[in-house]
Amino acid sequence: MAANTSNRASRPVDLFLDLLANERTSGILLVLCTAVSLVLTNSALGHGYVSFWHTQLAGGSVEHWINDGLMAIFFLMVGLELEREVYIGELSNRKLAMLPAIAALGGMLVPAGIHLLFNHGTPTASGAGIPMATDIAFAIGILSLLGNRVPLALKVFLTALAVIDDLGAIFTIAIFYSSGIQWAYLGGALGIFAVLLLLNRLKVHVLLPYLLLGAVMWWLMLHSGVHATITGVLVAFAIPFGDGSSSSISWKLQHFLHKPVSFIILPLFALANTCLPLGADWYGHLMNDNSYGIFLGLVLGKPVGITLFCAIAIGLGICAMPAGISWKQLIGAGILGGIGFTMSIFIAMLAFDDAEHILSSKTTILLSSTVAAIIGYAWLHVALPRRGADRNSTQRMA
Repeated sequence: MAANTSNRASRPVDLFLDLLANERTSGILLVLCTAVSLVLTNSALGHGYVSFWHTQLAGGSVEHWINDGLMAIFFLMVGLELEREVYIGELSNRKLAMLPAIAALGGMLVPAGIHLLFNHGTPTASGAGIPMATDIAFAIGILSLLGNRVPLALKVFLTALAVIDDLGAIFTIAIFYSSGIQWAYLGGALGIFAVLLLLNRLKVHVLLPYLLLGAVMWWLMLHSGVHATITGVLVAFAIPFGDGSSSSISWKLQHFLHKPVSFIILPLFALANTCLPLGADWYGHLMNDNSYGIFLGLVLGKPVGITLFCAIAIGLGICAMPAGISWKQLIGAGILGGIGFTMSIFIAMLAFDDAEHILSSKTTILLSSTVAAIIGYAWLHVALPRRGADRNSTQRMA
């Protein structure tokens, strides 16, 4: 019985469904943490609550260590998910990978273009990367509220889209939001990365040296001027994937990280980064070109970009609509892609260095993500069949 359980756990679909279960609960937890953070910030305890996140610890604030340290672990898990998708998942087959990849591209370019339409040539043009992002946990969390009415193919599409979207956000951070590069530190970090790749090439299937060298690489990257979170993805792809079974170190690490990331790291990020003082004139933070670009980019640009690029790709015969998904359902997934939250807030803090623009960006992201979540849920509630999705298809995939 134990052997059968182990074999079943090693299957890609089981790890994927485990991820969905974690992120469904994580999405709900993120909503609760955001609500708690907003309430505490705007209560009599607000000053002490905000001050706690700014408490200095080992040369940086608590918020800084969450954003630059713990979020590197989040990106490590994202990198491991990407690695699995590339080797044996939705991205392993070109035809299967093309649609969510093209959808993600449209979901990044159109929102960025909308933001630049409002902000080109202004100091807030650097915020163009903010509406490009999709929050995996929130998007999957909202989708999962619809239960077994959601076809597994739609869950796979949205998850693959969000994962590729995160990869785009990572490259955006590395290219556009890194400054003052210290080449000695960067060279040291890349040197360690080369050693990690060599260990992979030599088929060293012991996790400890990858993690220890990865920690040193993170420290060097932190001082290099390139955002340190990129280390997580690079280390993930250096870790040997093997056959992807439950005995591989890649699977073990990814499986281990799911719960700490979903239930500790992301909630801490939400608590630390949604300290938004909502005064009587809070809506005033929304009345500027940067906020218009973020709101329209997430709420309008995301679904338009995702749907338009999918329509072009399918129309040209580059890829096909996945079996069991309708256009209405795909549009609904595109609307949920407008839930930026975690990644959008993360990029906002890199895009601006003044409190006013960061506050207005965070407020707009929170509002935009809420609107996208409500519209996306309502749209799919109508678009999805009333009866549950065919369980036999899930069993065939398993």
